[in-house]
Amino acid sequence: MKKAKRLPKLALTAGIGLIAALMSIPLIVTFTNSLMTEQEIGMNYGLIGQMTDVAAGAGGTARFVNLKLLPDWLSLGQYREVLIMNSKFLRMFWNSVGMVVPIIVGQTLVASLAAYAFAKLRFRGRDKLFLLYLLTMLMPFQVTLVPNYLVANALGLMNTEAAIILPGIFGAFGVFMLRQFMAHIPGAYTEAAKIDGAGEWTVYRQIVLPLAKPGLAALAVLLFVDYWNMIEQPLLFLEDSFKQPLSLYLARIAEEERGVGFAASVLYMTPMLLLFFYAESYFIQGVQLSGIKG
Repeated sequence: MKKAKRLPKLALTAGIGLIAALMSIPLIVTFTNSLMTEQEIGMNYGLIGQMTDVAAGAGGTARFVNLKLLPDWLSLGQYREVLIMNSKFLRMFWNSVGMVVPIIVGQTLVASLAAYAFAKLRFRGRDKLFLLYLLTMLMPFQVTLVPNYLVANALGLMNTEAAIILPGIFGAFGVFMLRQFMAHIPGAYTEAAKIDGAGEWTVYRQIVLPLAKPGLAALAVLLFVDYWNMIEQPLLFLEDSFKQPLSLYLARIAEEERGVGFAASVLYMTPMLLLFFYAESYFIQGVQLSGIKG
């Protein structure tokens, strides 16, 4: 009987492991190809983008893209090209950091304050106001780009980082997520602090915030991934290429720079992976307690 009960669990584990292995293939291919020479990459992917019948080939013989996992010769030339020879990558990398970090810090602070009010304070119209927050989250992202553009243009913020940072700081998602998390904090903690004479600010800063660390960490990870990969906002608000983030650099790599593209992609996704592994336990706990499901 015990073996019969274990079989479904083993099958589920094997299925999840297979899915994880399949999803990791693009990451593995990107990393291993970043260690190839430009000539080897050209030989493997030279057919991509050509206006010919790849299956038939030029002479009637079948020709296919050669997808290789292991390079013939290890080479760090692509990383040297990206980090040393090409100053554009580092400039746009720090452009991304300069926009993403203020958004994470600002939205975490603003959202935690608003979430505390929605979760722990009682005032007239609280639930209706929170419903408005939820309605803004239901709107497609492209719908809000137009009013954001009009407001930024009226305030003279076009072609500045503030046109991206300010809407990011006051996003509704952080309020929703932290409010769901703070609602799970027992009210006995806050009530005991108030009985001892603590005010709302003290309760928020010394009781709620320390208990909400998993939610804050989960929010920081989700915000980083979202805004690190942003494309539409910088395309619309930043005309100067010197101010654009790294996500646009990867989108504009030419075909003759495939090797540079692999190395740049590895460097591009490294901060996201490091952040996730560092805050993995907090992230999982925060998502579970906030009630967000994939």
